[in-house]
Amino acid sequence: QVQLVESGGGLVQAGGSLRLSCEASGSIFSINAMGWYRQAPGKQRELVARITSGASGVGTSYADSVKGRFTISRENAKNAVYLQMNSLKPEDTAVYYCNAVITTAYIGNYWGQGTQVTVSS
Repeated sequence: QVQLVESGGGLVQAGGSLRLSCEASGSIFSINAMGWYRQAPGKQRELVARITSGASGVGTSYADSVKGRFTISRENAKNAVYLQMNSLKPEDTAVYYCNAVITTAYIGNYWGQGTQVTVSS
């Protein structure tokens, strides 16, 4: 059983910052990739940022809408992923979900419960 627990959402004014955290727990052999998705009301869930690690090193990718404002990072010792969000805009308002591809006895795709981020104008 694997669980992803998120924290750090909240209400912030436009131009402000928030830091989201997500920790994975359970019978984890390895974590192949971790990322953050978001879903605004009436819209589809979209990828915000993703971080992978492997033999070739660490790789990151971002949605065009957040490039230069958001930074994703990992702390392997804690099986954790973070999303530092700066220069927040009202259009960043959404429920943010942590995602991880984790190897236990098999490779599975796991989701956190979501954390609300609201940016006021």
